[in-house]
This record gives sequence, C-alpha cells and structure tokens, in this order.
Amino acid sequence: MSSQSEPTGPPDNLLQTPHQEHGLSRCRQLSPGHARKLGLTRKTRVRRDFKEDEDPEEKAKRHKELELKPLYQELLYTIAHKMGQPSSSEVFADRQLHQYIQETFTMTESEHSGLTERVQSTEPPVYCLMATVKEAKEILGKDISGFSDPYCLLTIMEDEKESQTRRSRAKPSKSIVKEAVSNDKIFQSDIKKKTLNPVWNQTFVLEFEDIAGASFHLEMWDKDEEVSLTQKLEEFKSNFSSLKRMIKEAKKEKGTDDFLGKVVIKLKDLHCTEDNWYNLEPRTETYPDRGQCHLKLKFIHKARDMTLSAGRSAYINYCGILQQFVQAYISKQQSAAPWKGALCGEAQTLLELYATQNDLSPFLQDLAKWVAFSKLYQSLEVDSSVLFQQLTSVEYHWHQQQLPHQQKQELGDSLHGFLQYGLCLVAKYRDVFPPTASATPKLHTLLRILVQICKTQAFQKLNPAQFELHDEVSDAIQTGTQDWFSIKKGLHQPMTKDPSEMVSALSRLIGEVQEDIKHNKVAWNRVFVSAVQVDVFTVVYQQLDSLIAKEVRENLSRIEGRMEQALANSLFPVYLSLQSIHKDKAFLQKRGSLELTNFQEGFREALPYWLNQAFSTTQDRVERAVQVDQLQPLQSGAVPIKHSSSAVDLVACVQPICELWEQLCWPDPEEAFMLMVKITEDVCKIVVNYCHTLKERVRVLSQNSDHGRAINMLCVVVNDLEHLRLMLTRLPAQLNWAGLRHRTQTVIGESQFHNTLPSQLQQVQGVLGREIRSALDTLGKKLNTDIETHVRNMSTRRRIPSKSSEDAADPLMRYLEQELQYMNENLVQENFNSLLTPLWNNSVKILHQVATQHPQQEGLMVFCQRLLYTLQCLEQCFLAEGNGLPSNTLHSDEYKALKAYLTHNSLSSWQLVEKFLERKIWEQNVNSSERYGAVTLLASYSRSDQRLRVEVLNAVNLLPMDFNGLSDPFVQLCLEPQHTFPELEPRCTRIWSRDLNPLFEEAFEFLVSLGQCQAPGACLVLTVMDHDILMTDDFEGEAFLALKAIPGVAGELKGDGLSSQPEAVPAQIRLPLMHPKPNEDTILTLLESRKGERGAQAYVKKRRQREKQSKEGSQP
Repeated sequence: MSSQSEPTGPPDNLLQTPHQEHGLSRCRQLSPGHARKLGLTRKTRVRRDFKEDEDPEEKAKRHKELELKPLYQELLYTIAHKMGQPSSSEVFADRQLHQYIQETFTMTESEHSGLTERVQSTEPPVYCLMATVKEAKEILGKDISGFSDPYCLLTIMEDEKESQTRRSRAKPSKSIVKEAVSNDKIFQSDIKKKTLNPVWNQTFVLEFEDIAGASFHLEMWDKDEEVSLTQKLEEFKSNFSSLKRMIKEAKKEKGTDDFLGKVVIKLKDLHCTEDNWYNLEPRTETYPDRGQCHLKLKFIHKARDMTLSAGRSAYINYCGILQQFVQAYISKQQSAAPWKGALCGEAQTLLELYATQNDLSPFLQDLAKWVAFSKLYQSLEVDSSVLFQQLTSVEYHWHQQQLPHQQKQELGDSLHGFLQYGLCLVAKYRDVFPPTASATPKLHTLLRILVQICKTQAFQKLNPAQFELHDEVSDAIQTGTQDWFSIKKGLHQPMTKDPSEMVSALSRLIGEVQEDIKHNKVAWNRVFVSAVQVDVFTVVYQQLDSLIAKEVRENLSRIEGRMEQALANSLFPVYLSLQSIHKDKAFLQKRGSLELTNFQEGFREALPYWLNQAFSTTQDRVERAVQVDQLQPLQSGAVPIKHSSSAVDLVACVQPICELWEQLCWPDPEEAFMLMVKITEDVCKIVVNYCHTLKERVRVLSQNSDHGRAINMLCVVVNDLEHLRLMLTRLPAQLNWAGLRHRTQTVIGESQFHNTLPSQLQQVQGVLGREIRSALDTLGKKLNTDIETHVRNMSTRRRIPSKSSEDAADPLMRYLEQELQYMNENLVQENFNSLLTPLWNNSVKILHQVATQHPQQEGLMVFCQRLLYTLQCLEQCFLAEGNGLPSNTLHSDEYKALKAYLTHNSLSSWQLVEKFLERKIWEQNVNSSERYGAVTLLASYSRSDQRLRVEVLNAVNLLPMDFNGLSDPFVQLCLEPQHTFPELEPRCTRIWSRDLNPLFEEAFEFLVSLGQCQAPGACLVLTVMDHDILMTDDFEGEAFLALKAIPGVAGELKGDGLSSQPEAVPAQIRLPLMHPKPNEDTILTLLESRKGERGAQAYVKKRRQREKQSKEGSQP
C-alpha cells in the first residue's frame, strides 16, 4: 500500500539561461584540463540545445517558451491545487503567490492570463494524504500476559458520512472506521505480537475529494485470536495477576478485538508535511492515558497532469524552479554581499508545496539544491556556507536512502563539474582571488569545499578513479603559474632590440614576479596550507625561479660586450629585484637546487659602472650642498644642532654608498673584499674633497664678513669636521667589516685585511684631525693673547697694594666666562673640549711666565697671591663642576710646578719657615738611615702646668770628628720656629769627651702653651755637635721632632688648655741624625731673595751654615 513517486524524464538540465550556458562554456575553456584523473571518472556531455550563432533575443524568447513557461504552469497548477499549510509562519494568499511568480518569471499580464486559463482547463489531480505509521509507545496491555497484539486501521472520512454513521447506530460503538467506510477504503497495518511499543514504519496513501470536510482517522486495535483452554491455564499459572483479565476475557465474545485508542485529525488543520507524536484518544473516560502514536503525514498529488511541463520529471522541474527563484532573489538584493541561501517567503512556500505535492524526498530536494547552488556559484556571488550545508545534507542522505540511477549520475556529474570548475579557479587564483582581505577568505572557502567534496562517500562511490586533491591543486597551481608568466612576458615584450629597451622590459617582468612571490608568501600561502596542505609559495617559487633565471640568462647574453653607464644603471634595479627574490629562498619548505643561485656573475660587467655612478653622484651632491651652505648652525634652542646643512647632506649622501654594499651582497669573498676596499676609498675621497671644498667656502664667505661672523663660521666648520669624524668612526659598523672579515678569513690574511681597510680610514681621520686642530688653534690664538694681556695687567707696579686679588682677577674671569660661554654655545662638546685643553695649557704657561718674570721682588708676594687666586679661579672655570676638562688633564706637571711656585711665593717669610720645618719633619719621618748616628730621648707634655719635658738619654754611632777617631759630643735643644717660641733660649747637654756613644741622661723642661705646641711647623730641633776648644764646634747631625707627636700635645684645645685627664706617659723616641743637602731647598732660596727681611735672612744664614757643615754633599 506504500507509494513513493520516483522522478523520471531526461537527466540533462535544460533549465540553464543563455547567460549561464555561455558562462559554463567559458569555464570549460579556462579549465586547466585535468584529464589524467578526472577524465577517467566522468564523461563530458556535449550541449547542443541552441545554435551558437543564434540571435540573443531569439535565444531568450526560445528559452522562455521552452523552459520558463512550463515551469510557470507547474507553479500555477501547484497553487490551484495546494493542500495544507506551509511550515513557515507567514501565510500567503493565491493572489500574492501569483504576483510573485509573475515577477520572477517576467511574465506579462496577457501571458499570465493565458497560462492560467490553460492550467484551469487541465484535469485536477487526485488528492492524497500519505500517512506513515512509524511507531507507538506505552499503549494498553489487553492480553492476559499484560501485552497486546496491536494493529492500526486508517481511513479518511467526510463529515457527512461520519454524521450518518452516528445517527444509524442505536448505541455507542467503539468502532467508527469499520462501520462508516467500506473495506476498500480502510487500510490496515501489520499486527505486532506481544508488545506495548510497536514499530511499523508503514506508509499508506489515502485518497480524498475535498479537504474542507474531511478528517483523518486512525484506530489502534488489539488482535484477539481463539486459543485452547490448555494455553489459558498455562498463562494463568505463569501470571496470577491476569485472573481479572481472564474473567473479562471469558465474558467477551470469541474472536472480538480490543480497542486501544484512536487519532482523529481534520485535514484542513494539517500542514503540508507533519511529523509528530499524537495521543491515542479513548471512546469513553475509561483508561484515558492510552499511549501515543508517531505519524508522518504529507499531502501529495496522484495523476498530476504531466502535459504542463512537457513530460519532465518533478525533480527536473524543482531544480528549474529553485534556480529561477534564487536568481530573482539575488538580482533584487541591494548589497554586494554574497547570497547566503535565504529566499523570500513566497519562494519558500511554493518550493515546499511543489516538493510535497510531487512527493520529492528530502534527499532529492537537497540534491536539487546542491546542483542549483553549485551552478549558481559559477556565475553569481554565493556564500560558501550554502554549499557546505548542502554537501553535508547530501552526505547524510547518502547513508540513509538510495538515489535513482539518473540522480546518481547527475550528482556525480555535479561533483565532478564543480571540482573541475574549482581547479580552474585555483589555476587562475591570482586574478580571481587577489591578495585582499575580502578575496583570500573566498579562496580558502573554495578549497575547503573541494576538500569536502573529495571526502564525501558520494564522490568516492560515483568517481571510482584514484583522485588526490593535493596533487591536482599543485598541478593547477603550476599550470596557472606557467600561463601567468607567459601572459606577463608577452605584456612586457620589448618593442625593439635596443639593449636599454630589453633591460627595461626585463625589469618590469621581474618586478611582476617579485610582487607575485611576495603575495604568495604573505597572503596566499597560509590559505593553501591550511585548506589543502599545499605550500603554494614553494611550488610557485621553484617554478618562477626556473622561468626567470632562463629569461635573465637570455637577456644578459644579448647585451654582453655592449655595456655602458646608462645600460648599467638600468640593470641595477634588475639586480636588486633578483637579489630580493633570491633572499626569499629562506622561506622554502623544501630546499633544492635553484637556478638563480650565483646570478650575480651575470652582472660582473656592470659592477664597476655601479660603483662609479654611486661615487660621482655622491660627489656632485656634496659639492652642491657646500655651495648653498651659509655655514650657520642648523638649529638653536633647547636642543641645538651646531653643524651646518652641508655636514648633514654629506652624511646623507654617503649613506647610499653604504647601502650599495648591502644591496650588492656579493657572494665571492675575495671579490667582496675588493669591493669593500673600493667603497671605503670612495668614501674617504668624498670626505677629503669635502674638507677642501668647505675651506674654500669659508674663504669666500669671510671676504666681506666682520671678525665676529668669521669666528662663527669657523666654529661651524669645526663642528662639521667633527660630525664627519664621528661618521667615519661608525663606518666600519655600517659596512659590517666584522662580517666581511668572517667571510674572507680563508682567502684574505689578517694583516692584509687590517693594513688595507683600517689604514684607509686612519689616513682620512688624520686629515680631519689636523684640520680640526688647525681651526681650533686659530680660534685659540686670540684667546691666548687676551688672557696674557689680562694677566700682565695684574703686575702693575704701583697699584699692586690698591687692589684685592678678587678685583685684580675679575677682568680676566669675566672675559673668559664670556668667551667660553660663546664657544660652548657654538662648538660641539668634543670640539669645545679640544679647545679647552690647549687653552688651559697656554693659560698655565702664561701665568708661569708672568710669575717668573716679575721685575720687582718687593711686590712678588702680593702678585703671586693674585696669580694663585687667578689659577684657582681658572681651574674651577675649566673644570666647570665636572662638565669641563677632567682633573687629570688640568693637573699637569707644569700646573703642579706653577701652583707650588705661586703657593710658596704667596706666603710670608715666617709661613715659609713653617713650611720649611714641616718639610724637615716629613724628611725625618721617612728617613730610616742612621749613617750619621741617632739620638734617643724621652718626651712628654703636661697640659696641667703647660710644661714640655724632654730627657736626652743617649746618642749612638756618632761620626768621629777628632784626629783620635773620637768626638766630644753634646746635644743642643731648640724649639722652632722662633716666631712661635720667641722667648725660649736653646738648651744644651754637658759635653762627653772622647765618646761616640755618649750616655747623657739629662732632662730639660720648657714652659710652653698647648697652642704653641700645636702651631704650624712647631718642632724640637736636636743638634749634635762635637766640641772643639780652639776651633768652631763640628756638626755631627740634626733631628726634627714634631711637637704634635709628643704624648700630651695631640688632641683638641678646650677651654683654657688645661685638662683634667691624667698626665701623659713619656714616650721614648729614637731619631736618626740627618745632614741637609746643600742648595736644594726652594724655600730657602725664596727666603734668601727677600733681602729686606732681617729675620728671614738670619734664618737662611743659619741654615746655609748647616749646609756648609753637612757631610751630605761630600759622601756618596
């Protein structure tokens, strides 16, 4: 009783518009021709529907008559005989549906009326309800065993028949179907034994006349069969609880079936297709919960008029209607966005009605959508998700349902055709999917669709030949790349055989290739790799490497021996492009031999021209930069730029030469070294020429300028030269000498490398250094002259006492502050420091000359005080709080000598005596030799009574001064300096006769204050003499003991000098005796020059006497 209509008719899709037919033929022409594998799986069909030379208007008219009008009639017939409600929530009247299809199929009003009349004159179909009883659950158990043997009765009843049946019954009856309808209109399902959850999956087609008054009836019964008493007893034994059911069974007539429930549905309430669970309703209130039944209900037509569509199958018509609806919907869209599978409500309603009425299965509907959408994808913007969805549906139904042979053939053709079209697009991916953010996702989606097609069971079954999508895509890429290169080569063919024209054409072609490789690496490669695991960059690079290498070799061979400067210049962009392409080999996944390797050898003839062009161009630019340079700082203010424009231009002009080295990237190490030598030589020449040109520019601008303007220009020139020097310092790093040394270490010796490149740089740096020093010397000459003038003005004869040191030094310091501030503002730090160093040395030299040449001794001390103050001010000025010259530069030997000289000459005579004594104390402390003997004593100071106690213990190892080899020694004790201890007379021990190691043991006390003991230079002078009666006593030696070193003296002076602390313990002190060195003490010489000071002269006389008595000058 089941019925499933199968589509019949010609399988060819005759529903293509003339535009689409042209598009498909064009796609076949663009196909890369994968006959190797795809040709084995599918035979190409030849279309001969229309003549190629037919007029387009006639073709469109013919298409409308043969294709569109039959479909239009089918839709009119569908609307006229529609049954049930569509699944969409929106309901459309017949008038709305007519208006929609009239607009969609572009029918005129007269055409619409004529076709409507024809449809109305046709025979109506037989209205049917296809009911599939799938299963039931939780039904009543009517048998003694607790189960039932259910079956179903199905029929359609008119309201009039049902009312007549009710009136004819004297009493209520459980059965309606059996009594109301003849047996030939009642359909019965199979009987399922002993179950409460039966499964049938049986389909029945129930005819009816009018949907308005009809209702669908389903009754479920439990089949009751006659059984023996023995069986009944066995059931009773097995289940005692069935006793009640047995009693009821005994009362029932033999062979009477039990009613389980019913489902009654009015047809007008049904949708076109229903698939639901329905409750089984009782006849009375007894057992209201009787379970549920799962039904699938669908309105279909039988005996549908086939003359409207020329006998085509419903499937073919459905495909045509769908395609027409989609095209109309897309054409009405305002945005340029791809179509995502949506259709208007009218289209969805009509498609659902047509598919339902013609009983098209979901598989056939999805198949039709795939075929239609995949063809639309080839001519319109269709979102890939639509194709993915249909592919998934087809794959799902493939496992659930078998397709008729013709539809299998069509599905295979469709999958094969789309693969062929997709590979055609892959071959043309450069043009179809440009490397933009909007296009590359479309390429990725296309590749995913191709992958999905190859994964489907349908494709694998319908295309049994081995098909590797990875290989097919790679072949398509290679074929497309070859075609693309051929097209680009044709576009960039030289118009003549002129070498420059040939090179220009080659440059344009390589530029196209370079851009294509870049796009493949950046944009397309990740798309192909993620979708089909094809490294398109590697495939394309290896193929273009071979093609472009061949093209370069051919072109370079044609121009060999015809090289000139202009031709070499035009070859340089070609070289750079090839260099860039060759560097991209680092991104290859599979490394192999590349034909572009060592391509540089073909450009060896042009290399000298490139270097000459770079040098001459840079030299010209530098000369022009100097000619327009006004020798003014580029920028002043918070961040000044103190060099001029030409220095900046020179650095910028030299930079291209450095970049040329990087661009050449010459592979041969030895030749690369020679290139580096040439480039470094050119840079040095440019720098030297710049110096000469700049000096000439200064001379020209200085002719009509004042002195201040000339100084300004000179400062700028010095800064320019320093800027160049810094640039040359960075040149080895810019040219990567270290990398070159590493490359050439096997062919160039270490000494040869360093004697060539660094020596070039050192020579030009020496030139710059000399020029900078010369300019700085020029700037410093006037400063040195002015400084000398100011210093000599301090030595004015009669005005020496009238000015303080501060006032005397003020003019010089003001002048220096002003000039140095100016120089600091106009010179860069390196040049300013370079100017400061000679200026400081000259200032020290001038001060020293002026100090030593002072004519009058009487004012020397005051003058030296002024000079010492001036020296200190100059030191602070040049130090500049750590921002000027470093201390080690300032404190030169000449500075130290000058400072010592000025310091001494600035002191008074008594201060000089104190300095002399302090020096003697220092000599005593560092002397450890007892060549003249030694004196031992005990010394202490009592603060309480302000007494200095000294006990001379002994003397040892004295020199024999008498003829008998002995001496008569005694010790003289004197506190010095005399101006500190004016009232204390020297003390002496007794004389020991004929003894070189006398034991004196004599004590002496001196009444002195603690302040006197702690005064500068305060010391105890012990002089050992040899007593002579007839002649002057002989000098044995002397020793100096600082009073600060005596116990009790050291420490702070508090209050009145008295201390409550205990008395200091005397210290035993051993002092080696010393002899002074004659005429070596500068302090004595200075004191000696002060003739007008008697005290100083007396002290000097005494010390000179000691020097005469000294054995130091006579002993080795």
